[in-house]
Amino acid sequence: MTLHARQARTRHAPNDVGTATHYYADTPGKRVFNVIRANIMKICVFGAGAIGAMMGVQLARAGADVSFVARGPHLAAMREHGVRVLMDGEEVSARVRCTSDPGELGVQDYVLITLKAHSVPAVVDAMQPLLGKHTAVITGVNGIPYWYFYQHGGKFAGTRLSSIDPDGTQWNKLGPERAIGCVLYPAAEIIEPGVIKHVYGKKFPIGEPSGERTPRIQALHEMMTAAGFDAPIRDNIRDEIWLKLWGNLCFNPISALTHATLDLLASDPGTRDVCRTMMAEAKRIAEPLGVHFRVDIERRIDGAGAVGAHKTSTLVDLEHRRPMEIDPLLTVVQEMGRLVGEPTPTIDVVLALVKMRERMALRND
Repeated sequence: MTLHARQARTRHAPNDVGTATHYYADTPGKRVFNVIRANIMKICVFGAGAIGAMMGVQLARAGADVSFVARGPHLAAMREHGVRVLMDGEEVSARVRCTSDPGELGVQDYVLITLKAHSVPAVVDAMQPLLGKHTAVITGVNGIPYWYFYQHGGKFAGTRLSSIDPDGTQWNKLGPERAIGCVLYPAAEIIEPGVIKHVYGKKFPIGEPSGERTPRIQALHEMMTAAGFDAPIRDNIRDEIWLKLWGNLCFNPISALTHATLDLLASDPGTRDVCRTMMAEAKRIAEPLGVHFRVDIERRIDGAGAVGAHKTSTLVDLEHRRPMEIDPLLTVVQEMGRLVGEPTPTIDVVLALVKMRERMALRND
């Protein structure tokens, strides 16, 4: 099924200028039209690497006013040639506004953060020109997000996690009230500057911290659906966050320590047992916080193994001598364990080892 977009100029009140975007899907013998919204939705992808750029291209092709914040050769290539995405045996492309200076872009409807989680606090100040009174911040990052305990309920409601937001920068300057959760299941890679290869998956569950079905989450769902993504609205997005984290917290650091791909980690009896133990520790932390795991540990491990000879993002970062995502995947689980009074002996050992691995890799760079 091919997605197309048509645009027609419309009249709006001052400060409400945009175009009406009509989407239709080609199916045998018919075209189905749907007016998504009268105003163009403004979406800034902050950190337009592989996943962010892939999402942005599809959203732009679906009619959103998309802009990218990026850097380096990737930014230069996207500015000069546009962005190309290799997906489903085809090449699609889009030209969007690309910059390293968010101040050039103005206030957005949505800011989609697709940076590595540990790099977000350092750029919060740079994001401020993008944020208006009604701007939503979509946290498309791995691990536990800064807003996790916002509107959580129970005795931990409003708790701030120092391992991922040590000085409260994200909570205070992005604001938990702006946050929308988004879990990134697909994989993609930059095969050359400005060119993205989609590896697998199109599922991006989204949800409000409160679990409500708000107008902003509904509008986002409709736009992402028009872009060809599977973006179910979850009434407890934290369940989805933990389901992905459950694998990340063991596979990612162990892959960095061993240089093994997912298929090997899941099939080797020794590494599988370490993963199983770490996941059991995490489950004993998450369940008292109200999290429901819809699959069991063995099925989650098998699912990761079925991906095949895939390198985790943490292993790729290590190979490129970049800081690794450690605190959002492991340290924060350790911290949450302390909150609920659950020990994390295996997580503690793997955390200590992978931190030393990172330290030595960066020192020898």
